[in-house]
Amino acid sequence: MSANEAPAEAPATRRELAVARALDSARSRAENRVELFLDAARELMTTNATDFTVQEVVERSGQSLRTFYQYFAGKYELLLALFEESVEGAAAELETVVAEHDDPIERLHAFCVAYHRMCRTNAPGEPPTGPAPALVEFAQQLLTSHPKEAAHSFEPMVELLRRLLQEAEAAGALRAGLDLQRITGVVLQATMFSAFASTISASSPGYGDEVLWDLLVHGISVG
Repeated sequence: MSANEAPAEAPATRRELAVARALDSARSRAENRVELFLDAARELMTTNATDFTVQEVVERSGQSLRTFYQYFAGKYELLLALFEESVEGAAAELETVVAEHDDPIERLHAFCVAYHRMCRTNAPGEPPTGPAPALVEFAQQLLTSHPKEAAHSFEPMVELLRRLLQEAEAAGALRAGLDLQRITGVVLQATMFSAFASTISASSPGYGDEVLWDLLVHGISVG
C-alpha cells in the first residue's frame, strides 16, 4: 500500500451485520406503513375534502390507531407530509419541463406557465393539472396560519426557481442589481395567487397562464 492510499475499511462484525439487517428491516416496515397511511389519506381526499378523520384513515389503511400515532402526531402532520410530497413531486415535474429548453428566459417562461397550470383550480370536466383541490386548500391555510412550516415545505420549488433566475442573471438576461431571493418569493406568490383566484374572472380554461408571464417579464409600462 502506498503512502497516499487510504487503508481499507475493516469488515463489519457479525454483530454489526445482524444489527444493520434488523435496522434495515425496521426502516422498510416503517416506510411501508407510512405509505399505507398516506395512500389512504390521498384516496379520502379524492372527494375534494380534508374533513376526513384519523379513524377513517386508519380503517382504510388496514392498520391500527396505535400504529398511526407511532408515525404521526395527528391529522395535521399527515396532511403536512402529503403536502411536502406534493411539492417535491411538482418540483421534479417542473425540472423535466424546463429541461426541454436551453435559453434561460425560455426556461423561466416554461416554469412560470407550467407552475401556474399546476396551481390552478380545475374547471368541472377539465382534466387535473395539479394536486387535489383539498390539498390546494390546505396549502392556502398553511401559508396564512403556519408560514414557517410553509416556507420549509416550499423549499424544493424555491430552490428550483432561484436557480433558474441565477442562470438567467449569469447569462445577462435580467436587469442588474435584482434581489433574486425576493424576486423568487414574489414570482411564486404572484403565480399561486393568480392561479388560486382564477375563478374571479369568467375566463376560459388556461386563461392567465401566459398573461401572468407577460406581466412578470414585461410589466405594464412603456419605459
